[in-house]
Amino acid sequence: MTIHTMIVLNINIFRYFWFPAGAALIFFMIPFQSLAQAPDGWGPVSIGLEEIEYPHPVSYMNLSVQGKDVRMAYMDVPPEDPANGQAVVLMHGLNFFGEYWAGTIEALTRAGFRVIVPDQIGFGRSSKPIIAYSFQKKAGNTKKLLDELGVEEAAIVGHSMGGMLATRFAFSYPETTTHLVLVNMIGKHDFRLSRPWRSTDEIYESELNRSYEDIRRGQERYYVEWKQEYEKYIRIHYGWTLSPELPRLARVRALNRQMVYSQPVVYEFPYIQPKTLILSGKEDGPDFAALARQTAEAIPDAELLLFENVGHNPHFETPERFHSELIHFLTAR
Repeated sequence: MTIHTMIVLNINIFRYFWFPAGAALIFFMIPFQSLAQAPDGWGPVSIGLEEIEYPHPVSYMNLSVQGKDVRMAYMDVPPEDPANGQAVVLMHGLNFFGEYWAGTIEALTRAGFRVIVPDQIGFGRSSKPIIAYSFQKKAGNTKKLLDELGVEEAAIVGHSMGGMLATRFAFSYPETTTHLVLVNMIGKHDFRLSRPWRSTDEIYESELNRSYEDIRRGQERYYVEWKQEYEKYIRIHYGWTLSPELPRLARVRALNRQMVYSQPVVYEFPYIQPKTLILSGKEDGPDFAALARQTAEAIPDAELLLFENVGHNPHFETPERFHSELIHFLTAR
């Protein structure tokens, strides 16, 4: 049972049972209050993740973005022998960063792939300027990184928000993209048709005031079954709320969330040229499977594979099957 589930159970007790003032009420209140608090010892985490260990050495590429000098962090991990001559780019989601691809990097390099994992500007160990963020600029930055590394072709794998970016990259640079893999991609429809607009200032305020409860609930909803190793990302997100640099991070996160809302990529699906695999956990919201099927139908050369009883992060929840299917797709030319 997760902590969040236990909280809900305690709330439900109050709904259906009446207790007089006194010991019984106090008995049920104490667990709820303690569960709503972060564990002892969870202190600040820097918005640049300097204290978070990455699975491989991190390098940096210098860029100028909207008049600001910034650095884009990335991992460039060589293949194990025998190398197959193929490169893969892994694109992270909105609430994550390149570090969380550790298991996928290991699986791919073991299979002979060179793996390149950027932290997009505004995320992870990359710079976090206050700028107008766009998928087009992120795609362009990634193309510059590949050019700098001498990579002419690569398979592009994008998870969650990274799936939107991977779509834009494949649309913009079809000559560079050998394969496209969309892992629990958000933005399979135009958010503007289903959600009301919110100003960036409103989103900023919500980011600035995220509680431990908010963060835990947001992370737990990604999974069908919670595991202890996922606590790491609650710890990081909560640690950001204690950082003196929180206002900058909150503004950057708000600007990126506004980008996700206002810059749909769904209209590019019919023009995607590379062979595409939609490789996703099925239990990612009530409409996910239907939207995934619509996406597979809209992209000309697309396959669909949905994992039963798996949520938003299949590379965590079912890593062996996920990596097996991913490698099979990338090697079956």
